[in-house]
Amino acid sequence: MLRIASLAAAAASVAVAGYADPDPAAVDPVSESVGEMAVPMAGGGIDRSQVDNALRFEPIQSFDEMFLRDDVVFLMRHGPTDWDKLDVKNVAPTDCDNQRVLSEQGREHMRDLGALLAFNDIKFGKIFVSEWCRNQQTLEELEAGYDEVKPGIWGNIEVETLPSANLLLSLQGAPNVSGLRELVSAWDGSEGDGPALIISHFTNIQELTDFSVYEGEALVLDPERDNRVLGYLRLKTASPDVGHFSIEDQTAIYNDDGTMNTKAAVVVPESERRSTEN
Repeated sequence: MLRIASLAAAAASVAVAGYADPDPAAVDPVSESVGEMAVPMAGGGIDRSQVDNALRFEPIQSFDEMFLRDDVVFLMRHGPTDWDKLDVKNVAPTDCDNQRVLSEQGREHMRDLGALLAFNDIKFGKIFVSEWCRNQQTLEELEAGYDEVKPGIWGNIEVETLPSANLLLSLQGAPNVSGLRELVSAWDGSEGDGPALIISHFTNIQELTDFSVYEGEALVLDPERDNRVLGYLRLKTASPDVGHFSIEDQTAIYNDDGTMNTKAAVVVPESERRSTEN
């Protein structure tokens, strides 16, 4: 977990008045394809004494396309939740008392994620978020993390609550991913200074991309290439959840060391997928 107080102290030695581009020099290679970004300190490099978490992404080779373009979309799953409390059948998206919500650790991790995104100059041009409580809580904690590092920056980002990002096939949920697909396909970076962020759900993301994502993980999609998955971004400490992952499922998407199976990075059109399944 990040030490937010330590981050605030570290901010004094980092220029935080505005946003520059994410710096590839701040990337710490973990393997041939996996990189991490932690807290960039004055003079460059990463001071591991200030942080015990990091942004993990893959592949390193796609850094420029993932982090230096405004016309890509970060399609994110809400943060870690408390699986001891499941959704009540037919619960409404805004009925927080009767649905699964972020755990306390999940809240902390999403604040950490927001702080690390801010430190590494990853700013979004516009944010779209599901109506569900766990998604709205994720948004709140990301903002809190940003504000620890660069107060007020988040307030300049337009946020839209998006019914088409609601939990797929649930009460008041999205009937399919057509609306989500159209939104991603239409994003060209012209609506704000930075890429789009969509905070949605496991089932929506899996249906749209064929990828199974951890809670708090984002896939970076390229609308110019039929919404191809360029890579993933998540906290170093992110892990599979008990509700959607088994060992068999995990190895289909991730390698034994937890890295993404990049051979599956090209999104198969839904029409082709369904003809194969049938």
